[in-house]
Amino acid sequence: MAYRLFEGKDHASIYQKYRFTPPAGLKDIIIQYLDKKKGQPHELAVDLGCGTGQNSRLLAPHFKEVVGLDISECQVEEARAVPGHPNITYRKGTAEELPFSDGSVDLLTAASAAHWFDQSRFLAEAARVLKPRGCMALLGFSDYNTKPTYQNCGDRLKNIYEEVKQALQPYMSNPVAVADGKLDPLYSAIPFPDKERIDCFQAKSLISVRHLVGFMQSWSMFQAYALKDPKGAEELLSNTERRSPAHTNSDI
Repeated sequence: MAYRLFEGKDHASIYQKYRFTPPAGLKDIIIQYLDKKKGQPHELAVDLGCGTGQNSRLLAPHFKEVVGLDISECQVEEARAVPGHPNITYRKGTAEELPFSDGSVDLLTAASAAHWFDQSRFLAEAARVLKPRGCMALLGFSDYNTKPTYQNCGDRLKNIYEEVKQALQPYMSNPVAVADGKLDPLYSAIPFPDKERIDCFQAKSLISVRHLVGFMQSWSMFQAYALKDPKGAEELLSNTERRSPAHTNSDI
């Protein structure tokens, strides 16, 4: 089943502006793993569900070619608009029908996207397109241990964040619940015997309160709410920002 929750132009713009880039340290672990399993050269990386290209751009310095693939043309257009990476190509497409020949891909990645894939079809395609000793890296995002801090306002920010999540809970799709469960069913189904897992990789970012509100606005469950009740969704955002500390930056 193909989920189409990120296709609007406005949503793609929000996604590009407010989504977090995967930590560079996590990218380094992936490259080191690929070096160990396959070795040089690193020719082709394919970033599945690439969105607006945050993860694709991290990979660019390490590969001759990077292809970002996403089901949303609007997301792909936003990714193409970011300059400075001539070895990246963005295409519209799905993880279940990969436009690559057998044994042609060094690395397959998916950052906060694999929970949307049809599990069996995706894994069959991954096994088909990967080179011998090629690698696959599936990244997820968890905010269970999020600890916003700013002077003495950390608890207040945390409570506001959790209240927004609770308000949006009725609009959470099953794939997002799978993602919150650390992709356990997908990891169990991966057929490669030497698979490895990192359960927790912590990162710290310095962002504005407005950026945090924008990040929440990029969630699929917020977008589902906005489709059903645009006025209510707008009020939720404005109330959240108004209740947040009136400071420029919060260390999160």
